[in-house]
Amino acid sequence: MALQAEFDKAAEEVRKLKARPDDGELRDLYGLYKQATIGDINIECPGMLDLKGKAKWEAWNLQKGLSTEDAMTAYISKAKELIEKYGI
Repeated sequence: MALQAEFDKAAEEVRKLKARPDDGELRDLYGLYKQATIGDINIECPGMLDLKGKAKWEAWNLQKGLSTEDAMTAYISKAKELIEKYGI
């Protein structure tokens, strides 16, 4: 299966988890997804009162420099781990 197709399938399946992953797991997924689909972060850091926005920005910023292929591979691995842990 091509990497893009496997990535799309993982992104679809992770939305069907039986239970909500914890915040750390969601941040990891978010950062890897944004890095895989957009690339290096291209927005300013939100203000300190926007806690959710800042957490998402930091998760994406942690992936800075990771190639699209590496981000997709890491996302697929994380998604499989969460599917195994929570089920779909």
